[in-house]
Amino acid sequence: MKKYLGLLCLFIFSCSGNPETYIEHLNGYWEIEEVTLANGSVKQYQFNETIDYISINDSLKGFRKKLKPGINDTYFTSDDAEALVLKIENDSLHIYYTTPYAEWKESVLEATPSLLKVVNQRKDIYLYKRYTPINLSVE
Repeated sequence: MKKYLGLLCLFIFSCSGNPETYIEHLNGYWEIEEVTLANGSVKQYQFNETIDYISINDSLKGFRKKLKPGINDTYFTSDDAEALVLKIENDSLHIYYTTPYAEWKESVLEATPSLLKVVNQRKDIYLYKRYTPINLSVE
């Protein structure tokens, strides 16, 4: 039994990511795939009219902006953006957002080149996939 418990602990700790490694994957275009609400219900997103664009600089500050994708790598947007700051606290990567109207925090659970998973303060978990632009060019 102790052998299995030890293997389980080793597996858990080897799979838990270093939050600093998540930072390099946050920049770019993200499309929401699903939301798991705190009550356990799941909402799937088959089609999205908007995507999120995240930009972070070397000082761990940046913004998130909603975009409407067009064709051939074009995007439509307003001038609105959510300012953000990244902070590593208690072995977790947190994103602190600020707008003229509100402030809130999300925690990054996972970030890879193709996947982003965050949880908000209400315990809702958002799963994003890397957005692939629509390209109708004929070659």
